[in-house]
Amino acid sequence: MNQKIKQKTAFFLFRLFSFFIVGILVSILGFIVINGISVISWDFLTKSPTDGMTAGGIFPAIVGTFYLVIGSLIFAVPLGVMSAIYTTEYAGNGYIVRFIRLMTNNLASVPSIVFGLFGMALFVNNLGFGDSILAGSLTLGLLTLPLIIRTSEEALKAVPDAYRSGSLALGASKLQTIRKVVLPIALPNILTGVILSIGRVSGETAPILFTVAAYFLPNLPQSIFDQAMALPYHLYVLATSGTDLEASRPMAYGTALVLIVIVLVFNLSATLLRQGLNKKFKQN
Repeated sequence: MNQKIKQKTAFFLFRLFSFFIVGILVSILGFIVINGISVISWDFLTKSPTDGMTAGGIFPAIVGTFYLVIGSLIFAVPLGVMSAIYTTEYAGNGYIVRFIRLMTNNLASVPSIVFGLFGMALFVNNLGFGDSILAGSLTLGLLTLPLIIRTSEEALKAVPDAYRSGSLALGASKLQTIRKVVLPIALPNILTGVILSIGRVSGETAPILFTVAAYFLPNLPQSIFDQAMALPYHLYVLATSGTDLEASRPMAYGTALVLIVIVLVFNLSATLLRQGLNKKFKQN
């Protein structure tokens, strides 16, 4: 009887904590939607800021955010997946691999502003990229690299060894086994790390503050060596250092709402792709 009471009490506490967390999330989203929905319009989404950023739209910031997300993924995903393949499939479990994993975990805990300062020192100054989309994308790519490496390693480890042994027994090489057997099975779980990295990249302000973000730039960037506006930094500017904070406050809430929607769209697209790959694998 005591065991049943303890079990029911534990389940009740778990449900209570779950509802509490969901309630916090709903409250935050509800607050942003209520305060930001009034400024959402076609002009807000397709025009540049005007009147000291108290009117107009946020189109340049939306485009800049997309550029930075895509640019960081182009850099981080191949490098992260290849690193995970090396540590999981080739390097074994020796001292060097354990050291690499320890450093990867430590890198994941470094504050984002440190990445911003490193990106400014390396990409902006030493390599001569200047404040540019390229410098910002590389900095954000470094920021998400540990996450992609760790999630990719776990995805590769989850593939049963029987698949590898069967492929090798049929005469396939190690590389063919990884490319044709292991990666297709692990790909849906690798996308989980990509989804998480998209959410982090989209909302980071400190790394782009030193490498790419422009205070006000109504024109769209023409190359990867141009500066760009970005939603996180634009939101920070509207909330803290605009020409008229009260007048720009609705714009800030609207910008936050658009940023959340963009992150949700990215995550939903990646989730649908992951589900499609899972179905394809099960059918095969």
